[in-house]
Amino acid sequence: MLPMPEVFQNRLPSALDPQSPRAQSNRTALVALLASLRAQEDTMRQGGGAKAIDAQHSKKRLTARERLSLLLDSPADFLELGLWAAHNMYTEYGGAPAAGVVTGLGRVCGRVCMIIANDATVKAGAFFPMTAKKVLRAQTIALENRIPTLYLVDSAGVFLPLQEDVFPDTDDFGRIFRNNAVMSSMGIPQITAIMGMCVAGGAYLPVMTDTVLMTEGSGLFLAGPSLVQAAIGQKTDPEELGGAAMHAEISGTVDFKEPNDHLCIARIRSLVEKMGHRSAVTASAHASSPTPEVFSRVPYDPTTDAPLYSADDLYTLINPDPTATNLYDMHEVIARLCDKSAFDEYKADFGRTVLCGCARIGGHAVGIVANQKINQKQADAASGVKKIEVGGVIYTEGAQKAARFIMDCNQNLIPLIFLHDVNGFMVGKDAEWSGIIRAGAKMVTAVSTSVVPKITVILGGSFGAGHYAMCGKAYDPRFLFAWPTARYAVMSGASAANTLAEVRAKQMERGGKVLTEAEKTTLHDEIRSTYDEQADPRYGAARLWIDAIIDPAKTRDILIAALEACALNPDVPRFNPGVLQT
Repeated sequence: MLPMPEVFQNRLPSALDPQSPRAQSNRTALVALLASLRAQEDTMRQGGGAKAIDAQHSKKRLTARERLSLLLDSPADFLELGLWAAHNMYTEYGGAPAAGVVTGLGRVCGRVCMIIANDATVKAGAFFPMTAKKVLRAQTIALENRIPTLYLVDSAGVFLPLQEDVFPDTDDFGRIFRNNAVMSSMGIPQITAIMGMCVAGGAYLPVMTDTVLMTEGSGLFLAGPSLVQAAIGQKTDPEELGGAAMHAEISGTVDFKEPNDHLCIARIRSLVEKMGHRSAVTASAHASSPTPEVFSRVPYDPTTDAPLYSADDLYTLINPDPTATNLYDMHEVIARLCDKSAFDEYKADFGRTVLCGCARIGGHAVGIVANQKINQKQADAASGVKKIEVGGVIYTEGAQKAARFIMDCNQNLIPLIFLHDVNGFMVGKDAEWSGIIRAGAKMVTAVSTSVVPKITVILGGSFGAGHYAMCGKAYDPRFLFAWPTARYAVMSGASAANTLAEVRAKQMERGGKVLTEAEKTTLHDEIRSTYDEQADPRYGAARLWIDAIIDPAKTRDILIAALEACALNPDVPRFNPGVLQT
């Protein structure tokens, strides 16, 4: 008689004690940090402030966020991107909260859409340098994922005092209109509603999209009345020059003229509700039926398929103090992100400071590449002797494993999620002899040539070349999110401060000044403070290096939303990794 077969089990166990003193201390610190961030975000969402909001209402116009509340099926589910853009920038001009534009993903009549809405309470919706870059980032996400895009235009055009930083370059204002044309050519629906001023070069945006709506009292013109008079001596009022009636009845530029914001938004929803869905056709040249979704997705029940452990436990893992040393098991994070906490770990006993494996999140199949933060015992390839490998560091074996796993996910059309808490690659004689540069190049090549969607989440440190290998911003992740505990720099603040303080002290000594120990300490602390400020995720998010700073407990929900967006693009190029170091 054959023995009873063993039951297959791939659910991750959890050894995390959320009630331990250290866990509770981490939770208290992180919750306090989150509260501070939320307060700052609430201020940003006020745009130009109460007076500017009143001024907008006096024109019988809604604010950008009021418009979104009417447009979206569920405003609470809006995944806002780039909220921190321009944070603490342009202070000499009074600042530009959220760069004067609201962008993000939301559902309109059940359809996932990218929303780009000018905030006229911030300098009349004028385009600062970061405004243009924020709109371009939103368009890039829409392009990569084939997301229908809705523009709510209410803008005075380029912010003239900074025109040289807004107008001419590849990733500046003009690229927006180029993207309009490219998106249209790719079959990505675009609808624009002019709900205020749309002036100068900005006037091209609505006309470059598929459908144009305009509310009464709005203006659309290449040059306003004052500029027209100065240029050609012609006197005209705004309504006659470029009002809704003129463009609806005479120029024929707008497709729908609407009396006010409310009815304009109702019209947008009616139009979106009638949009069809594009999908790839089968390989046969004569095929007429669409293929199923290209990435694997199974039916998903939010209750029965939820992780086995509470998402709130994620608050207990990391101490947000930049000086803290955080050692934790990354399996605990993965167990709180994946459906049923099930994870098929790849090469679990090899290259242990990098975790790789397959799972499902919200029914979507994913491959996960993550940094293990607990120190690991790993057998030396040459001697077989066990050695200690430092958590958060990428060693030769881990880089080789990750490269192979990334290639496997591309072969099998599995989207990739990268979970960062990385110090960088290992250095020293042993690492060099083991071929760390060659292995690192292999991993970077695999990430660079990967064709499946990639999503990056920075949990803790993301330093040096480790940031690159783990699909940093330069490696085209579809989305890049960060926890408030993220740190984002060439090296850690402590390492940078030690190095830079020593260099600065030697420079001073060569100039004839001998520093006392107290002066050296002061110099070190000043450098450390500046470096830590620049490594803070708010600094990176202000410059759009990060799409959003997210609540750790909401990571799973945000990943599900991002994966749904990625699945809208069924076109995956052939994977060709090129020449790999072997």
